[in-house]
Amino acid sequence: MNIQALRYFLMVSTTGSFLATARHFDVPASSVSRFVAALEKELGQQLFYRSTRAVRLTEQGQRYYTQVREAIELLDDAADQLAHRDASIRGLVRINAPEALGRLHIAHLINQLQAKYPELSIELTLTDALIDPVLEGADIAIRVGPLTDSGLIGKVLGVQRYRLVASPEYLALHGMPQAPEDLRTHSCLLYKGHQGAQRWYFRRATKDKFISIDVSGSLRSNNAETLVAAAMAGRGIVLFPSWLFDPAWFNDGKLTSLLTDWDKSASPEDRQIQILSPENRLRSQKVREVSAFLAEAIGSPPYWDRA
Repeated sequence: MNIQALRYFLMVSTTGSFLATARHFDVPASSVSRFVAALEKELGQQLFYRSTRAVRLTEQGQRYYTQVREAIELLDDAADQLAHRDASIRGLVRINAPEALGRLHIAHLINQLQAKYPELSIELTLTDALIDPVLEGADIAIRVGPLTDSGLIGKVLGVQRYRLVASPEYLALHGMPQAPEDLRTHSCLLYKGHQGAQRWYFRRATKDKFISIDVSGSLRSNNAETLVAAAMAGRGIVLFPSWLFDPAWFNDGKLTSLLTDWDKSASPEDRQIQILSPENRLRSQKVREVSAFLAEAIGSPPYWDRA
């Protein structure tokens, strides 16, 4: 089987274009098409649906892509380690992270990572959808959620902590809630995502079960930062993960934390911050290095909860 044909196949799968693949490898588009056609003939399977508008993988092509990508990257890693035994890591690592967490924290850490490893390429995908890293081709998935037996391997950094906050101006007008039940009479600004409106949960100690408090307010949104901005403008109270808030907002008196002696959550069970990878991806030195870098940079508990 021709290795170059496999490389062309992987690039066409990624770009969705024979022409873009030809430009990448600096070869004629006809060469790419010929190699891929020969590969399909050898396998006895159609790997791509072709049209004048796009090229996309067939179901068989998607399965083949996952396996071939792993094989080629293992070959490249082996060759790279022989050629650059004492050099820094290089090549492409694909990372998936939740949208807001990725934008506010992971993107910043990747800048530090690439400053340390200038020959490392990162493909960062931000989505709140729970992806399958194997099917989506992600080397590292940063997840926030309950611990599950997903077959992925990695590290738990800690429990996601929440902050209940409002502006001093709002509290001056409406008073400081002394217990979760008091929130029923306050304007609570709620996140509303694909699972519906956010619910708020409280408990006195970690050994206790969370209890839901029914709250409501004048504003709902599927964008957390919109709701935080409204809280800063004195519109009401918000409950969000601690990593969403800039410590300067509290130091400068723009926001005040409420019910600090209670555990708070938007879920009836603890949600863990995790760095996970498919087992086969951890055979790659660069994936292990990047995972270790992110785990150390975030820390346990995460740095935003130590500020």
